[in-house]
Amino acid sequence: MSSTLPAINDPPPPDSDPLAPVSTWRHVVYVIRHDPLAMIGVTLITLFLLMALFAPQLAPYPAQGAGKTSPKTTMLPPSREHPFGTDRLGRDVLSRVIMGSRPAFAVPIIVVFLAVLIGAPLGAVAGYKGGKTDETIMRITDLFLAFPSLLLAMAITAALGRGLANAAIALVVSWWPWYTRIVRGVTVSLRSSYFVEAAQAIGVSDAAIIRRHILPNTITPILVQATIDLGTVILAMGGLAFIGLGTQPPHPDWGLMVAEGRSYILNQWWISTFPGLAIFIVVLAFNLVGDTLRDIFDPRQHK
Repeated sequence: MSSTLPAINDPPPPDSDPLAPVSTWRHVVYVIRHDPLAMIGVTLITLFLLMALFAPQLAPYPAQGAGKTSPKTTMLPPSREHPFGTDRLGRDVLSRVIMGSRPAFAVPIIVVFLAVLIGAPLGAVAGYKGGKTDETIMRITDLFLAFPSLLLAMAITAALGRGLANAAIALVVSWWPWYTRIVRGVTVSLRSSYFVEAAQAIGVSDAAIIRRHILPNTITPILVQATIDLGTVILAMGGLAFIGLGTQPPHPDWGLMVAEGRSYILNQWWISTFPGLAIFIVVLAFNLVGDTLRDIFDPRQHK
């Protein structure tokens, strides 16, 4: 990203200036609106999100998009009737791509939300308490981080059984440690802040301090990481489906569609190409927005 992007300092605690969060997010909106790459990312995400919300209405052949076969229209190249062609079972590829956008968005959002829900409180407790509590939580976190996320997800899915739900559970287990580490680092720097010491001095409980003062100040790094992770989880879900551990036929899934068309890539290239492009575009869009947010909130990462 360009180093000329406007940057903002770390926002003050919410209770010190109630207008600060409002002005901060106004600045974020302003920067995104004036950054071409960020606007491209936001536009693409919005279009694909709308496509996922209205998939049955937008799909030319919603029944085929859901998995119904059509033996009379197998392996047809792109045409007016089938803009993305048809697959080996005669299903309209465009309809499959549109219907596949639903799990492509819904599952990563759920995965990242649950990963934050598990990882953020653990990181806050570890950073605030310190000592043996910190040591125990972080050693468990390091144990999970010792394995590549996708490899760990593959192992867990293989143990639980194939399917979209089990793949989602496996990704949650693989992703929460990253948020624990992020939040723990922020909490360590916040626990000696004046507003935390003031809360301790008047007898506020540790749980209330973590809930009211620590966690609200970790939203910024969590948001940046979550935006990038949404694209990464989409890619991971596609990878699990590609090797047969994620979504199972006949349900639509971009990774599964790429896998189904890989044997015909030289002659019937459209079967794998269009769902592959969908994955590429969505992941790129989330990365563009995530990189811009990171540049705004952490100017030290500018090169």
